[in-house]
Amino acid sequence: MSRSTLRILLAASALSASLLTGCSQAPTNEQQAVTVTDAAAGDPRWGKFSAAFLDRYFEHDPYFAVYQGRHDYDGRLPDWSAAGLKAHADFLTETIRQAEAFDARKLSDEQAFERDYLIAVARGRLFWLTDADQPHTNPAYYIGGGLDPNVYVARPYADAATRMKAFIAFAKNVPAAAAQIRANLRMPMPLSFVDFGKAGFAGLAAYYTGDAKAAFASVKDPALQQQFDEAAGAASRAMADLAKWIESGRGTATQDFALGSDRFARMVQATEMVDVPLAELERIGQADLKRNQDAMKAACAQYAPGGGIPACLAKMNARKPSGGVVAAARSQLPGLKAFLIEKDIVSIPGEEEAQVEEAPPYNRQNAAYIDIPGPYEKGLPSVYYIAPPDPAWSKAVQDGYIPGEKNLLFTSVHEVWPGHFLNFLHANRSRRMFGKVFVGYAFAEGWAHYAEEMMWDAGLDSGNLETHIGQLSNALLRNCRFLSAIGLHARGMTQDQSRRMFIEQCYQDEGNARQQAARGTYDPAYLNYTMGKLMIRKLRDDWVRDKGGRAAWKQFHDGFLSYGGPPVPLVRAQMLGGKAQAVF
Repeated sequence: MSRSTLRILLAASALSASLLTGCSQAPTNEQQAVTVTDAAAGDPRWGKFSAAFLDRYFEHDPYFAVYQGRHDYDGRLPDWSAAGLKAHADFLTETIRQAEAFDARKLSDEQAFERDYLIAVARGRLFWLTDADQPHTNPAYYIGGGLDPNVYVARPYADAATRMKAFIAFAKNVPAAAAQIRANLRMPMPLSFVDFGKAGFAGLAAYYTGDAKAAFASVKDPALQQQFDEAAGAASRAMADLAKWIESGRGTATQDFALGSDRFARMVQATEMVDVPLAELERIGQADLKRNQDAMKAACAQYAPGGGIPACLAKMNARKPSGGVVAAARSQLPGLKAFLIEKDIVSIPGEEEAQVEEAPPYNRQNAAYIDIPGPYEKGLPSVYYIAPPDPAWSKAVQDGYIPGEKNLLFTSVHEVWPGHFLNFLHANRSRRMFGKVFVGYAFAEGWAHYAEEMMWDAGLDSGNLETHIGQLSNALLRNCRFLSAIGLHARGMTQDQSRRMFIEQCYQDEGNARQQAARGTYDPAYLNYTMGKLMIRKLRDDWVRDKGGRAAWKQFHDGFLSYGGPPVPLVRAQMLGGKAQAVF
């Protein structure tokens, strides 16, 4: 998962790259407005409206603004008071009304597209804020939506002293934010939310005074170090108190995590413009699961004849990455990039490279993610993080959690080449500011997951069976996310039934199965990996049909990525004409 996607998801949904010597300058409204070729032919009011939306959105969510590279918002946190949440919802509601009031006949084609994009963004944010009511029900809304200071600690957008001052300002705001969070979250809450909240808040408490403190050890200013210790200490205590409070709810915890079928259907429509009946979505997911299961059976019959799929996967995963997963991932990236260039699959804009590091303790609920600088940053590194196994697990479960070399290969495909990292290289160069700032869940995760299968189809590792099994293992993981999301939130599936499905139908190890079943309770939109992949693959096949088939893949990939990250149905309408709709 892209860390940028996770931030977008958590900040607005519950769950979204030469070193600088000083803070970035705040862009002007003219810089924020979308630059389009036909803007002069459209409504002159639109550019001002879209720029004002970005400014006002950043005011309501300054944390999101900072991660986009708007360092004039450094240190600020969202207002999570009752009044602040209402003001944010009112702003989104009024934005939708005002955007819909623009006469489509007076807008240029680009402006009309951006209007639809803006409305989609606002509707998606509004769903999580009001319909799903995440600020009052889900700790994930806060853990990834404002309390993570990684941008100040690990992103070198300014010298260490400047970033340290920004962290101090941030930390001083954490205790008040913690009070708002405690006032908002309602007990009892689902057990998986208690587990996630305790681990997240406690992890942040340790991070503020641990890794964050160590990151600024080079700043030789005793007064500044004292300010840091005071602010970070208070912030840490506030997070530790939240963790204890969340834990106090364990005795009354419930299993009432489900959105319900109606609200789940509203979720996929409001957040991804997918207006497909749930029964049909379920059928689509089951069909893709069977397709991948059948492919796995065929590959395993040759790779490990007579042993069955579990034995086949055990054989594949037994060959662990040499030197550990972080070192192995670092060694995989140059080869993947070279393959893209050799096969001429997609353009690679710029010279940036992704770094690989171990995930920090507070953010290990997923096996891997990438943190990518926002569009207002210039020349900063992206970091691909890989999580070690939970030390509380048994040795056998920990060993099973560490991926095999070929399994890791497709994680690297997903996160870097040509997945999230390449997606954001294109998005950050889009001529559409909305495409730079708002890269949606199904677009980002759908593209990254689509990239895995596409790379295998393009000949990665020249038909190596072990490589194919690694690709299919990742595909099956996402199939079970798709079906688990629907099952958990619309079909009465329990968390343990979800865990068993990941093991029995998608052949995942026990550690991953536990993580994925728990994640599905507080991240109901994690069906977007497979849902986005299937929409992108269908769009590609339809688009290249009269353009030379596979020979037109690069043209399709470059065109698709040029839009930044809107709902995939909007891209389909742009590339093929007609109305925006989800087609699988």
